[in-house]
Amino acid sequence: MLKTLRRIHRIGLVTEAAPCEDQAMRVREVLGRRILQIMGRALCVRMVDAGSCNGCELEINALSNPIYNIEGLGVRFVASPRHADLLLVTGPVSIHMRDALLRVFEATPDPKLVVAVGDCGCNGGIFGVGGASLGPVSNVIPVDAAVAGCPPTPTRLLAGILTALSPSEGR
Repeated sequence: MLKTLRRIHRIGLVTEAAPCEDQAMRVREVLGRRILQIMGRALCVRMVDAGSCNGCELEINALSNPIYNIEGLGVRFVASPRHADLLLVTGPVSIHMRDALLRVFEATPDPKLVVAVGDCGCNGGIFGVGGASLGPVSNVIPVDAAVAGCPPTPTRLLAGILTALSPSEGR
């Protein structure tokens, strides 16, 4: 044991310095303060896949990892639209998901917020309008914020949620 302690003393610290703070993660701090300021409680989010390729869902799931820790900000994903304050809608709305999306929107209590996620949710993406696709989410339900990208990064998703919360002061 003494031999090990001497060696530690002789060699010194061998770890690298901590990384600098990522400026993009400041959105996370602002979002956490904004949620408490506006809601005074957790923001409940219902995620709806209206016909996406699941790329956006992977990035939304990344929000729950230890780096972004969206639960620590007071954002909870809920299973029922009746408990939701905000809807995250991904993908172009397919014909078969139109009625389901409308039912989820109507079941969400007022005041409700809607965030269209990904290029497909914002403008129809490569699918556009026609055939089995009704195009962007805004063609079916009103949208408060849009997060472009294919798929958008978790930081952009946080910024989109923050954008959706911003005009809600007057509600």
